[in-house]
Amino acid sequence: MQISQIHHFTEHHRYCVSREFGLSTVDERMLSTVYQPMAGALAISLYRLLFGHVPAECIGHSSPEPQRRLFLTLGIEPNEKGRRTLIDQASRLEAVGLLQTSRIYIPETDDYMYEYELLPPLSPPDFFATQHLTLLLRDRIGKFAVLALREQFWSRPPEEWSRPGISKENISRPFYDIFELNTHVIDYELEQALTEVASVRIPQPAEESKHAIGYSDIILRFPRESVNRGHVERLRFDYNALGAVNYVAHKYQLGAQDVCRLLDEDGVFAPDGELLLDELQHRASQHFRQTMKRQEQREIAAAKVVALRAEEPVVQQEQAVEMEYYVEVPPQFRSKCDIHQYNMMLRNEPYTRLLQTFFPGAVPSGLMNTFEKMEHSYRMPAEVINVLIHYLMTMLAADGEQRLNYNFVEAIASNMLMKQVNTYEKAVQYIRDQSKVKGKAKGGTTGRQSRSSYAKGGARPGKPEIAMAADDGTAGAVSEEEFAEMMKKAAEIKARKKKGALKAP
Repeated sequence: MQISQIHHFTEHHRYCVSREFGLSTVDERMLSTVYQPMAGALAISLYRLLFGHVPAECIGHSSPEPQRRLFLTLGIEPNEKGRRTLIDQASRLEAVGLLQTSRIYIPETDDYMYEYELLPPLSPPDFFATQHLTLLLRDRIGKFAVLALREQFWSRPPEEWSRPGISKENISRPFYDIFELNTHVIDYELEQALTEVASVRIPQPAEESKHAIGYSDIILRFPRESVNRGHVERLRFDYNALGAVNYVAHKYQLGAQDVCRLLDEDGVFAPDGELLLDELQHRASQHFRQTMKRQEQREIAAAKVVALRAEEPVVQQEQAVEMEYYVEVPPQFRSKCDIHQYNMMLRNEPYTRLLQTFFPGAVPSGLMNTFEKMEHSYRMPAEVINVLIHYLMTMLAADGEQRLNYNFVEAIASNMLMKQVNTYEKAVQYIRDQSKVKGKAKGGTTGRQSRSSYAKGGARPGKPEIAMAADDGTAGAVSEEEFAEMMKKAAEIKARKKKGALKAP
């Protein structure tokens, strides 16, 4: 019982008890000898007290009353310590599967009311097949006591039945061999009355558990002669492995038959029986991708058949294109149509007709299949496909060295789908944004190339280069007058040097 505020669970709050079963002698013995060592005597006393709120010969709900009755009957003080004691005993019953507690908010009184829903104790075969309960009982009373207690609940069959050659045959008579019902008359009043007074409540499973694959769903479909049969049977008590199988099944949209087929393959289990989750996920992923591929092929084929069998073709009205969303005409169309005609063709023509205008002969089958997948599997509108074709053809015309790669085309389509490009205007804006991004990337590449050229050449960009004088071979030729003048100056320099040397001491 999860109570965050102790004042929300007091002796003044009202409660009621509900149960839909009765206790047999075996159930009473299970409570006394099996459940009481696990949950404690006070918890089992609380269980029996709640069970007595509804008459033994009836099932259903008890009348609401304050919880003071529980405190006084069990001898618990109605204070904070007593409340925590009662919460602890109820939690013990919930942990061993004997009780479910619900809290109901009453708007009229602005207060809570509690419902204690009792659950029947497990039968001896079910209890000793539940691993965590058996281990808890072993920790409380010991291993040999558990084995002895288990033997006390079974009476051995006659010894004659254990002899070889004994066969068992079911000779029971079915219902319709003995009784005959008048099915020609439908009693609506009786059915309505039975529905209104039905006391047994049908449990509503959680949304996530509706599609869970249980152990019974797997073992009923699994082949008996399989090598992995023993490993699969161990999943009955291995809840972690069974949860991992359900996780893989939910992740890759697998049914019970698909799970059985994967568990029957070699390499899914280790030699000691441990489930290899990575290997199971890998094979489930392959199965999922193959299923998706086959589904795409079926959808494309079905769309072609529907288009061929359509008696009255759907004629769509021609849609106009606003001037702000005009795209430029590719070079191969400039001599055939103007910008207005080309944009109207992109907006209204089917992509099959548009592809034929780009290819003078037959359209490549791979390219056609790619765009068919976009239309039928990806549900991409036709005008968006036309804009994508225009973008690809313009890009190829601008860069003659680039080749058309189908994976690249699908990557662009996936990006458009993720960005919710589902109209003509959004598609035009998308290709404009992509062109801007490519222009910036190209400018950055040009800048890097210029910096690389500067590093190789050594010239700093922006600094003017100084012109160097060229030697044309005439620099050494002088006239006789110039030569005489030069000799005269050299003699004067030499005389001044001699005069300076004589004056020095």
